[in-house]
Amino acid sequence: DKTVKLWDLSGGTPVEKGTLTGHSDWVRCVVWSPDGEFVASASDDKTVKIWKVATMEEVGTLRGHSGWVTSVAWNHDGSLLASGSYDNTVKLWDPKTMEEKGTLKGHSGSVYSVAFSPDGSLLASAGGYGDNTVRLWDPKTQEHKGTLTGHSGPVLSVAYSPDGSLLASAGGYGDNTVRL
Repeated sequence: DKTVKLWDLSGGTPVEKGTLTGHSDWVRCVVWSPDGEFVASASDDKTVKIWKVATMEEVGTLRGHSGWVTSVAWNHDGSLLASGSYDNTVKLWDPKTMEEKGTLKGHSGSVYSVAFSPDGSLLASAGGYGDNTVRLWDPKTQEHKGTLTGHSGPVLSVAYSPDGSLLASAGGYGDNTVRL
């Protein structure tokens, strides 16, 4: 329905707190800022929107992808956002100024998932159909640090362990594995 819903779970029974509207196509991913003040949403309308939770208002729209935006992630201190897209790129954004800080290229297929390491020193991106890799990046220098192979199908998701010592990648569509 092209919306983001916020739910209050504090009373034991879920109560809808509000609906964030503004995307013109499906919303594929939502993520909280580390301080809990903002939510970022990624959409098939090729944008990422940032919402202030207290007022339920959109505070900015990040435009720059030429394909559906499948994923979005905040770094550890909330100073950087990463978004992955069907345009085969990862974009880095300053969430305060709404400026694009860079474009990471290297995947030969859609980027399905992005994740920062807990300390923010690495960014992982998951490559879709025909790519089937995980790429590691230094978000500060925007350098490619390595490519992880082994999945026989698209990589649908990536996630770091809480201490950053492990990265999990989930394969789908014939691969059906989780690799560490």
